[in-house]
Amino acid sequence: MRHLSGLAALALAAAAPATEPIYMGGDLSYANEMRDCGAVYRAGGKPVDPFVLMKARGGNLARIRIWNDPKWTRYSTLADVKRSIARAHKAGLHVLLDFHYSDDWADGDKQNPPAAWVGLTDAEQAQALHDYTRHVLDTLAAAKLWPELVQVGNETNPELAAGPKKAINWTRNALLLNAGLKAVREAARAAGKPVQSMLHIAQPENAQAWFAAAAHAGVTDYDMVGLSYYRKWSTQSVSGLAAAITRLRATYQKPVMVVETAYPFTLDNADASANLLGADSLDPAYPATPAGQRAYMIDLTRAVFAAGGNGVNYWAPDWVSTRCGTRWGQGSGWENAAWFDFHHRLEALPVMDFLAERPQP
Repeated sequence: MRHLSGLAALALAAAAPATEPIYMGGDLSYANEMRDCGAVYRAGGKPVDPFVLMKARGGNLARIRIWNDPKWTRYSTLADVKRSIARAHKAGLHVLLDFHYSDDWADGDKQNPPAAWVGLTDAEQAQALHDYTRHVLDTLAAAKLWPELVQVGNETNPELAAGPKKAINWTRNALLLNAGLKAVREAARAAGKPVQSMLHIAQPENAQAWFAAAAHAGVTDYDMVGLSYYRKWSTQSVSGLAAAITRLRATYQKPVMVVETAYPFTLDNADASANLLGADSLDPAYPATPAGQRAYMIDLTRAVFAAGGNGVNYWAPDWVSTRCGTRWGQGSGWENAAWFDFHHRLEALPVMDFLAERPQP
């Protein structure tokens, strides 16, 4: 065998086993809201359900977020999640349930605790997180809506349920993360259902140090590594993402999945909400056109597989411009990065071709 050096040797060691499941899909957490707001997605000019279309185009996974008690919206609640999982399973898709452990957005900049957990001791918060996770999963199991994968936290770069970004107290952080992971295991045993648990970090350059600290603190009972990758917010190119995947896989011997990514098909704006992904989000090799969006996602997916990753999940492909809005303005801040072209009555874009990509033998 020829000598392999550096990253090539790591890639060989980290390659995904042939029997490992591959997950391709999108986060369709907005789908119910968009339907209520009048969005009509189309393929070939005909109305189509986004879950059904994603399955038809080669996808097999729908990611769905859940907030604890969001007083400001009736979406991404447990009741709304049940509707989303039912739609996903009816379409033949697996589900990745994404616990934010907050009443609002939790991400790489903030992990605000639910209002009901404020003022609790660390031990009490850990118990509350455990009990909430069990309640949600037990409820879904009873309704025959079991998710096949579960994220214990969303972009948990900061300390879980601790507020704005700051140095992590790993004694407390490990206590909460392990409480959530334990609840997932318990619920799966009680339901008699298999599950894959995941920990999720935003941007590949942050992952190695975070997972090393987690392991040192005793956080080990999880099945998958999840990464967000957005060129706008990452210091790494796609090749840097691939290198991070290879190293994480070789170090932890766990599947590594890109659970959030996206790319704009236009820099135009359809509404009063500013686009979150603008010119500052572009790779010079890929213009903000339908063809550029498609090429970017296909090349990114192939790089993920070549590095040993086991899938790619696109964020908010269903979040299009409608009569509804957010706290930041009418419409959507993501319509120029969706899978549906607002220039052409929300016709499906060619970017969806990436869903049919699979690892090369």
